[in-house]
Amino acid sequence: MEIPAIVGAGLAVIGVGLGIGRIGGSAMDAIARQPEAYGKIQTAMLIAAALIEGIGFAAIFAS
Repeated sequence: MEIPAIVGAGLAVIGVGLGIGRIGGSAMDAIARQPEAYGKIQTAMLIAAALIEGIGFAAIFAS
């Protein structure tokens, strides 16, 4: 890997971490407001996290 590729991969990992952290925090806020919707919120959170992580893997492999 060249230096620009390593920087790009690092930025992708940071972006994925921030995105998943934001999703988790927002999901916790939503569950605190509506505990009865826990299952739907958790499902949506896991799907969104998986999609973000998939984009992160694609970005790492493309660099």
